[in-house]
Amino acid sequence: MIILGATPIGNLGDASGRLREALATVPVIAAEDTRTARQLLRALGIDAQPQLVALHEHNEEAASPALVERAREGDVLVLTDAGMPTVSDPGFRLVQAAVAAGVEVSCLPGPSAVLTALALSGLPTDRFAFDGFLPRKAGERDRMLASIAREERTVVLFEAPHRLAESVEAIDRAMPGRRIAVARELTKRFEEVRRGTAAELLDWARAGVKGEIVIVVEGAAPVLADLDAAVAQVLRLKESGMRLKDAAAEVAEATGHPRNALYQAALAHPPA
Repeated sequence: MIILGATPIGNLGDASGRLREALATVPVIAAEDTRTARQLLRALGIDAQPQLVALHEHNEEAASPALVERAREGDVLVLTDAGMPTVSDPGFRLVQAAVAAGVEVSCLPGPSAVLTALALSGLPTDRFAFDGFLPRKAGERDRMLASIAREERTVVLFEAPHRLAESVEAIDRAMPGRRIAVARELTKRFEEVRRGTAAELLDWARAGVKGEIVIVVEGAAPVLADLDAAVAQVLRLKESGMRLKDAAAEVAEATGHPRNALYQAALAHPPA
């Protein structure tokens, strides 16, 4: 089978027992960087000598068919430099090819910068989106942030340290007053999480920040539809045969208006 192995994002102690076992026993490791994979084996004290095959963004599509065929005969462990394969890292095309070919895919869960930053952010975690790295070009970045400004879910982003100040300033322009959290060096010795509005964190970001960066952005407040329009929608659903109570509940879910307020307003509406 194809096995996706989550690797430490900074602290070697986060390597799971299942990952260690796989590293010691699989015949083939497909690694984003074979040198990093060798370093991980040495750091964990694993003496195995699996075949190491490069699998990165530039060769994944071409390399996947052969790896899928290898996985029919024996396990192929997929590693990226840090964190979970396929999440802003190579692995997706290989999984896609394996699924299409009927080859089993499994996963060794473990460290994830996305989930770690989200959990530490102090922002809502019940609904969230991951949008990867912000674009390098200012125009593309601003267009992406304009879209994020309308997103009601918490959004997790990656950013390079030398672009952090510019991006925090752009977030402040796109969504002034919105809360964010900036996490750096997660699970490492100098782990740090700064929380506040983008404007409040701008001076800190401009002073220079090192390490791997994750930005977590608060979602937009839900936009309530016009109450009269919402009541009209309730009445249309009622006319189509739906019970008034059920119609009010459905429109309340879609618009954010209280269900009872919609029900009472529709009940008091004069017949057409």
